[in-house]
Amino acid sequence: MSFVKSAGVVSTILVILALVATLLKQVIALVGFLMTAIQIFIVLAFVVVIVGVGVMVFRTWSANRKQKS
Repeated sequence: MSFVKSAGVVSTILVILALVATLLKQVIALVGFLMTAIQIFIVLAFVVVIVGVGVMVFRTWSANRKQKS
């Protein structure tokens, strides 16, 4: 009877370890997804800033050309 109890305890510990490993894999995947989303957001923000600066330069250049004419 004690063999059955010890087998039950060992299997319970193994199941808990498997659940913890699965949970950690899911947490790592979630963190990876969030990091990728943040990186994409940062790249898009830089693209918007660069395009905004380009538009401002073009407007200034265009306005200066109109004033000279």
